[in-house]
Amino acid sequence: MQKTFEISPAPLSFEIIETILKEGYHLALSEESVQRIEHCKQYLDNKVANNDGPVYGINTGFGSLCNISISSDDLSKLQENLVKSHACGIGREVPRDVVKLMLMLKIHALSIGNSGVQLQTVQRLCDFFNNGVYPIVFEQGSLGASGDLAPLAHLFLPLIGEGEVHYKGELRTAADVLAENNWEPIKLGAKEGLALLNGTQFMSSHAVYTLLKAFRLSKYADIVAATSLDAFDGRIEPFFPQLHAVRPHPGQIETARNIKALLEGSELITREKKHVQDPYSFRCVPQVHGAIKDAINYVANVVLTEINSVTDNPMVFPEDDMIVSGGNFHGEPLALAMDFLSIAMSEIGSISERRTYRLISGERGLPEFLVANPGLNSGFMIPQYAAASIVSLNKQMATPSSVDSIPSSNEQEDHVSMGGNAATKALKIADNVERVLAIELFNASQAMDFRRPAKTSPFLEDFLAQYREYVGFVKEDKIMYKEIEKSVDFLQNGEFGEFGE
Repeated sequence: MQKTFEISPAPLSFEIIETILKEGYHLALSEESVQRIEHCKQYLDNKVANNDGPVYGINTGFGSLCNISISSDDLSKLQENLVKSHACGIGREVPRDVVKLMLMLKIHALSIGNSGVQLQTVQRLCDFFNNGVYPIVFEQGSLGASGDLAPLAHLFLPLIGEGEVHYKGELRTAADVLAENNWEPIKLGAKEGLALLNGTQFMSSHAVYTLLKAFRLSKYADIVAATSLDAFDGRIEPFFPQLHAVRPHPGQIETARNIKALLEGSELITREKKHVQDPYSFRCVPQVHGAIKDAINYVANVVLTEINSVTDNPMVFPEDDMIVSGGNFHGEPLALAMDFLSIAMSEIGSISERRTYRLISGERGLPEFLVANPGLNSGFMIPQYAAASIVSLNKQMATPSSVDSIPSSNEQEDHVSMGGNAATKALKIADNVERVLAIELFNASQAMDFRRPAKTSPFLEDFLAQYREYVGFVKEDKIMYKEIEKSVDFLQNGEFGEFGE
């Protein structure tokens, strides 16, 4: 039986969103949302019919054309033209899961009932979501200021029978898919195009998608770091709780507790050490991974507020008899947060690459480049090169987008957030970090096998046994990129269970 989630004004959470995506829920509007949408639309139509004065975006032009009045006969054409003219996205296609999130988050924002859209418009968006109709949206083109105008225009072209979509595994024209499903193109009402295009759903969908990955990668970073620490014959003392109680950053305390729990029962960690200290990339895992956790949690709180907000313009408040043109579409909160997330995520990769380098450096009884027969075999020399290249790229991409602004719309939109660029970069960095962690795991598992017959903890032994089902021990040189790809696949699809308290 098909599971259905009722979209209502109630807040969405990351857990709810992930469940909807993973388990293939359909969406339906709650009765409360239906009433709110219809009530707001009725109020707006009455206001337009009984008011001769200008109301931005409803009976005026857009942006710097806001002083040009539009006749009542052309209000629908005005909205249709807006969607067509603003579909200026270029570059790579946005991943389909992000497009799916864009549909969901826009449906939720419209369901709150302050946007003045038709009920049938929101229901058609539910139809798209439920039937796997994913509009083609392009990565570049948003300034993150009047919301995400260009990408949202592409998202909603299919509503009016324009543009292209992915449907049933094929690239199709929207007109063909509408006809196949007996759906008439939507005739946009007053303000409706503006309600669809003004909003931060391109930025916020990228943010949610990246955060869901960041939550997972932050957890895996601890597991991989613990594996590397034990394979490097590291010390457990830097993870004692007393040390972190006197510098009680939440993420630091959590990370130290995680590493301690992950290494519980390890033969390697408890044996006598000849060295007094470990390098920072091992010893300071709680401080670095912990600060990253705190950054991710901060960003998550910002994004959670954003996805449960109304961000189009103008805003309609029937209860207060008010239509207000403001700036809720401005992406500054997301731009700053996503730049912060980019910096934090790039640091996961940075410290991971340093641990990889230490594992191949021939220290503490491990063979140089993790091969038993160096010279004839290069072993793990070049995977570290690849990791270093990716880390360097991440550093470049972590340069903030939010500090830049290029005025647009004839200086009417004279300060923009560049949040779209911040959001798309953050996802690229997260993808890169996943690859860097996969390379570290590739190295750590190899190093661990040189410690045999000694064993690490039961949790990590199980973790490594699962990994070995994907990637085997490297005895002689082989084509390494295939092993790295399998390592990435393991991090994406492995089920590693819970650890710690």
